[in-house]
Amino acid sequence: MMDRKKSLLLLTAVAAGTTLYNLLKPVKSNTPVVQGFKKDRYLGEWYEIARLDFFWEKNLKNVMASYSLNDDGTIQVLNQGYDYVKEKNKQSRGKAIFVRNEDEGALKVSFFGPFYSGYNVVMLDEEYQYALVFGQNLDYMWLLSREKTMPEAVKQQYLDYAEKCGYAIDKLVWTVQE
Repeated sequence: MMDRKKSLLLLTAVAAGTTLYNLLKPVKSNTPVVQGFKKDRYLGEWYEIARLDFFWEKNLKNVMASYSLNDDGTIQVLNQGYDYVKEKNKQSRGKAIFVRNEDEGALKVSFFGPFYSGYNVVMLDEEYQYALVFGQNLDYMWLLSREKTMPEAVKQQYLDYAEKCGYAIDKLVWTVQE
């Protein structure tokens, strides 16, 4: 009898937790991703120009992401930066896989085992020098460049698009790149 009560209590807690999560979860981003995406051209190093801040990147400057091909066809992701408060380098290694097809900029990235989050390349110039990336919801956004800067016209185009898609561009952290 006691096991049945525990099971019922556990099921109730799981149901309540699921309901609460669905009510409070962040708004999803349903923005179209880049079509005709070329994985090989996207690989390499990218400097972060701006981001919507979150716990892992808090107090980071000189943030870079390096993408390379793993033997199994997935993409290795190495994010790194310098924590200017703790005065030490920080890095995180993960992997990315394509959500549907390799010719679409819709990927999911994992830094923690089986847990993946969205990584959606929504704007990309023809030369693969500048990218606008949205996460799986409106809390995650990055402006990336192959150089430590981004031309003002490209930056404004990306910001206008992000704002139109519902992102709070006034909350962006502009990454210090030294």
